[in-house]
Amino acid sequence: MYEVVGVRFKRAGKIYYFDPAEHRVEKDQHVIVETARGVEYGKVVIGPRKVDEKDVVLPLKKVIRVAGEEDARIVEENRKAARDAFAVGLQKIKDHGLKMKLVDVEYTFDRNKIIFYFTAEGRVDFRELVRDLAGVFRTRIELRQIGVRDEAKMLGGIGPCGRILCCASWLGDFEPVSIKMAKDQNLSLNPAKISGLCGRLMCCLKFEHDNYESKKEEMPAVGKLVVTSLGEGKVVGINAADGTVHVQLFELGEVKELPLEDVVVK
Repeated sequence: MYEVVGVRFKRAGKIYYFDPAEHRVEKDQHVIVETARGVEYGKVVIGPRKVDEKDVVLPLKKVIRVAGEEDARIVEENRKAARDAFAVGLQKIKDHGLKMKLVDVEYTFDRNKIIFYFTAEGRVDFRELVRDLAGVFRTRIELRQIGVRDEAKMLGGIGPCGRILCCASWLGDFEPVSIKMAKDQNLSLNPAKISGLCGRLMCCLKFEHDNYESKKEEMPAVGKLVVTSLGEGKVVGINAADGTVHVQLFELGEVKELPLEDVVVK
């Protein structure tokens, strides 16, 4: 077992485990940690706990220290500098005539690197652009191509449901979403109605899918012969959300929507 704390670097970002070492770290504190990108500033979202070896990536990197006011000031300065770098990046992309869309710019905490996030339809040869930006900022430059789902997560917005995008507010990881999930939930297959701002299938189809699957296990399959209070019939459809069954009644010669508790498989 390893003692760890869970640290998040961005709102709704992935949670990474770190070794608190000799530091007394508590939930909601900010900490300075060593990462693969360099020294970073993050927020503790999971307090000290013991986890099994299979749940961590070894070797565990350590918490350098609990962050103070000076560290918070550096983070704010980095954010302001990133906004200025964004404007420079836009102009340089235009000067080089590259078909790419700049989405965000980020400084690492120690200013050892500037990361430019962009989207593009295909591969982009940005070697000249990197050299140009390195000449301006005099530090390491990384251009990272991201997908449209990551773009929506960074930019945020309001979804079709009227709420802030799940990916931007709380969803840490993207999971595969398929059209079958929409079919299983009896949703319209109109792309405009089941797609998010990113143009991909809405993430909520995935995390609601498990509820539908567990509910469907309790319901009779389509084609089963059943007995109801209105007589015998055959299941021609189910509505997992409402917990109802569509039954073709033999005696009445019509389809009735009945509650699950009124339907018994023969």
